[in-house]
Order: sequence, then structure tokens, then C-alpha cells
Amino acid sequence: MVRTRPAWAGRNYLLLTGATVIANLGSSGALIATAFAVLAAGGSATGVGLVAAARTIPLVLFLLIGGAVADRLPRHRVMVAANALSCVSQGLFALLVLAGEPRLWQMALLAALGGTGQAFFAPASEGMVLASVSGERAGRAFAVFRMGMNGANIGGTALGGALVALVGPGWVLAIDSVAFALAGALRAFLDVSGVPVRAPGGGVLHDLRDGWREVASRPWLWAVVVQFSIVNAVVAAAEAVYGPLVAEQHLGGPGPWGLALAAFGAGTVGGALLMTRVRPHRLLLTGALCVFPLALPSAALAVPLPAGGLTAVMFGTGIAVEVFAVTWMTALHQEIPEEKFSRVSSYDWLGSLAVVPLATALAGPVQDLIGRTAALWGCSALIALLTAAVLCVPDVRRLTRRTKPEPAASGALSRAAGATESHTAQAE
Repeated sequence: MVRTRPAWAGRNYLLLTGATVIANLGSSGALIATAFAVLAAGGSATGVGLVAAARTIPLVLFLLIGGAVADRLPRHRVMVAANALSCVSQGLFALLVLAGEPRLWQMALLAALGGTGQAFFAPASEGMVLASVSGERAGRAFAVFRMGMNGANIGGTALGGALVALVGPGWVLAIDSVAFALAGALRAFLDVSGVPVRAPGGGVLHDLRDGWREVASRPWLWAVVVQFSIVNAVVAAAEAVYGPLVAEQHLGGPGPWGLALAAFGAGTVGGALLMTRVRPHRLLLTGALCVFPLALPSAALAVPLPAGGLTAVMFGTGIAVEVFAVTWMTALHQEIPEEKFSRVSSYDWLGSLAVVPLATALAGPVQDLIGRTAALWGCSALIALLTAAVLCVPDVRRLTRRTKPEPAASGALSRAAGATESHTAQAE
């Protein structure tokens, strides 16, 4: 019999991956459409920032609750409900824009609803994706999943920008609403018969404390979460604030900067493709070493390198970051009990996002205080120092890939891994 797909690409895995590709195609374009909708309504750069913050704040506030809820309720139902909320919020946003004269507070409110949906969706999604493949096949499955996700982000950004110019932001927001509806419909067909039934917990606060104990008891986990709370913040400041300014003054404007960002996206696809072939034994050691290149874009902007050099640096950084992402997902899949995964994931997400708004807000004042070049070199130094510090944690260096899941990690995880031989699940 001729096999038409890999053994690890089960029904749930394909549904989850397809839904993620569809949703990310719409969402990537909608990010561009939202900014231009605010500007078209007479808003300023401040207005664009306020609407973006309105989405981020509830995302940060509700992440931990979303993780606890996703570990108490069937994750696929949480995902479908979150997709439905995003579908409605984006649909109303589209109607407001198409009807003309949307107000800033209305756009901010609808953006906040979308952020709330994402706060509940993200932890549930990661729990489903990680439960959809067995331990031995996890790395390749996660790499292919992320390759589809990153490819959709690149394609959605390019398509969204073209459609905003062609038909206006309102129709792009409407397309995003339809994409959420289609993604939710696909996720509604997930087969969860092989997922272990979770015992009732002691309440949301109990679940949050339990999730924190899971994080705090693993030095490799909390060390990387703390690392990326700062790394993500300084990368966001460099790319969102300093990068466009350097491009405007030294590289020839937004075109070269957009090309550099696209090269980073292409690098992430290349990194995911690489990880379908490579299975590093020391998961976190490999991943941590691949975080060092994240210091290079800030350094390239500080010099500044010519546009071609910056583009090459961004491409290489994208590859390295994706290697880290796949090894990180594989380590979480291997070490975290399935029934507690969404709670742990919510702390990971919170660490990744919490400091980003503060860093972008302070980027301008820091530049005024010490100069842009010094600020960019500071970003690079922070990334390198934090990564070196993480490598000093023994568990980061020692954690290795297991060829088979160990019952000690979680009996439920082992059962879920065995069940996914026939029905695969997803997350993100």
C-alpha cells in the first residue's frame, strides 16, 4: 500500500495545521488593515498605537485565566469559542470601516475583544498541537506545523498589503473574519476521543498555582521564560521603533526595511524545513545557542550595515530562531504533563509578551537619553548576556531528547501520545 502522508500527520494534526494556515493568512493581512483603517478614519500614529495596545492589554491580562480554562474544559471547544469571538469582533470591525467614519474608541474596543479571544485561544491551541504527535515524531511534526504557520504569515502580510491598496482595509478585515470562521469550523471536527479525561480541579486559582509550581520546579523552563521576557522586549523595541528610523535615514526608506523583515520570515520557513531533517540530542543546548544570533539585527542596525547586509543578517537570524522554536516545543512536549500543559503555556506566553509594551514605549525616551546607536548596542548586549546566563543553568545544558516518552513525566501524556498514532491533535 502506498503511503500518501507521513505516519505522524494524522487527521487532527492536518485539521489543526490547516486551520492555523487559514487563520494566519487572514490575521497577518488584518494587522496591516487595522493600521490603515485607523489612519483612513483620520487617526494619527498615536491612534494606531492605542488600537494596537487595546489588543495587547487584554491578551496579557487574560492569558493565565485562558490557560487554566483550557486545562479544565475540552481544549478544542475553547479554541472554537475563541475563534467565534475573533470572527465576530473582526466582522463588526469590517462593518464599521465599510460603513465609514469609525471612531477610535470603537476600533479599540473591537481590537480588545480580539485580544481577549487570543488570550484564551493560544494556551488551548498549544496544548492541542503538542498532544497530536508522539514523542519520537514530535520534532518533525512541529517543524512542519511552524513552516505552514510562518509561510502563512509571510503570504498573508504580502497579500494583505496588496488588498488594502486595491480594495481598502474594510474588505481585508472582512476576509479575516471569514478566515476565523473557517478555522473554527475545521477545529470543531477534531477527534478528541483519544485525549485522556481530566479530573476536576480545585478551582481556577488552584489551577493557576498548580501551573506556577510546574514552571517554578523546572529551572530550564523558568530560566528561558525569564530570558525571553527581556529578549522579546528588546527585539520588539529594535524592530518596531529603531529599525524604521534607521531605514528612513540610512537605508533608503521603508522598502529595504520591508525586504529585511521579509527575509527574516523566509529564514523562519528555512529553519523549519531544516528541523524536519535534524533531530538534535541536546534540545535546549541547541536551542539556546541559536538565540545568540538574535543579537545580530540590532548590531547591524547600530553600525548600520547596508541594506543587503542587513537582509542577509535577518535571513540567518530567522533560521536560528526557528531552530530554537522547534527545540523548545519539543522539550515542552516531552517534559510537561499533558493535563497541565495549557497552564504552563499561559505562563510562557505571559513571559513572552508582558514587557513588550513597556519596551516599545520606553524606546523613544531611551534613544533621547543615550542615543540610538548606544540603545541598539544595548539591545544586542542584553540578548547575548541573557543567553549566556541561561547556558549557565545545568538543566538547560543537560536536557536531552528521549526516543520514547517516559511514564514519569506523566501517565496521561504517555496515553495521549499512544492514542495519537491513529488520531492526531494540535495547538497554537
